[in-house]
Amino acid sequence: MPEFEARTVKEAIDKGLKALELTAEEAIIEVLDEGRSGVFGMGGRPARVRISPKEEAKAPSAATSSLDDSLEEASSALDDVAELAEEPSQESSINEEERILEIVTDFLQGLLDRMGLTATIESFVLRDEGGEPTYRLNIVGDDLGILIGRRAETLESIQYLARLVVNQRIHRWHRIEVDVENYKRRREQSLQRLARNMADRAVHEGRTVVLEPMPPRERRLIHLALRDRDDVRTESIGEGNERKVTIIPL
Repeated sequence: MPEFEARTVKEAIDKGLKALELTAEEAIIEVLDEGRSGVFGMGGRPARVRISPKEEAKAPSAATSSLDDSLEEASSALDDVAELAEEPSQESSINEEERILEIVTDFLQGLLDRMGLTATIESFVLRDEGGEPTYRLNIVGDDLGILIGRRAETLESIQYLARLVVNQRIHRWHRIEVDVENYKRRREQSLQRLARNMADRAVHEGRTVVLEPMPPRERRLIHLALRDRDDVRTESIGEGNERKVTIIPL
């Protein structure tokens, strides 16, 4: 997580909040060193703080497991559900949409049980203009950061596994979106604010602004947030996990 230094704790916090485009209410602030002024300018040291957005995933606790462990649990849960892939549906009267929600809910509940997590799964169907359904499942509970992971990598893996389970049972791909405590929605709003603020900065300062590395889904959100502006353009640079968006003034 980013660390910031300044003469005082307040100045370090202000510096960090400005750099991250956050308000104090949106941030987790940890004071690492209150600093010391020294005597006649000698022997002092700066104040140091660590700041991160509140919506970022919580670090796994000792009671849960590491990122790799959670992915292993998800894969194991998939193996169990895959054993049922060839079984015929017990409720032939249930339409396909209900079946899909039921299949994904059962998979996610099995995963939660294996990880010793207590949570509720909300599910519903969204439709775009073309009528294509998106099946959205939101996991709600306490201390679910382990399901999100660094840069939402665990959450994306769980979503991918959920899609595989449905494909095995229904024999075709569907739009399955898995979320935890509406993390994706909150993150999307945060990224849209970041995109607008950084675009304004690029125009005001007349220079290219380079954002931090992001996964593909988040880079796409930045591009979409700024695609209708006529004073900037966006470009992705870098390779692999270090790929990032640049905002270029026109």
